[in-house]
Amino acid sequence: MKIFLVLSLGMLGLAFGAEVSGLDMIRMYSVLGAVVGVGIAALGGAIGMGHAAAATISGTARNPGISGKLLGTMFIALALIEAQVIYTLVLAIIALYSNPFLPNS
Repeated sequence: MKIFLVLSLGMLGLAFGAEVSGLDMIRMYSVLGAVVGVGIAALGGAIGMGHAAAATISGTARNPGISGKLLGTMFIALALIEAQVIYTLVLAIIALYSNPFLPNS
């Protein structure tokens, strides 16, 4: 319910703002897409990292002898999860600063 309130208040700028041209709409949607994309990627990455850490702790508790091997595997998994978030951040930066949807004028 709170998300609808925030989105409604965010759209008030469009409703009461000045007349918006097509290029401004592309820029606004690019910013919105970048923010939402990075937010979802960060949320997914945090959930994935939490699951990886929980599984590593659970595995270490069950068999302490392989904790070193589990820890190394966990760090590799965390690096791959974080790489996905960084890829999303790079795409968001491209959409914001070097927008392929804007004409070259």
